[in-house]
Amino acid sequence: MARSVWKGPFVDGYLLKKAEKSRGSGRNEVIRTWSRRSTIFPQFVGLTFGVYNGHKFIPVLVTENMIGHKFGEFSPTRTFYGHSGDKRARRS
Repeated sequence: MARSVWKGPFVDGYLLKKAEKSRGSGRNEVIRTWSRRSTIFPQFVGLTFGVYNGHKFIPVLVTENMIGHKFGEFSPTRTFYGHSGDKRARRS
């Protein structure tokens, strides 16, 4: 189920603070975050976030097309190795 429109988009407060601090310093450092559920805001454009996928931090450079999406969409948690039947089909 989607989030109610009257509530507005969700973002963790500490993430906004880290983004403002990074933008103010002017250095292009990776902001590490575990908050895959947070929505990408226009203030995040141009910043690089390290989104945790349960194993490591995946660097995500935020662009304008990503606004409104969640951070978790850009950091896959599962590795797809292919279907088991593909090996047999490729051999013949």
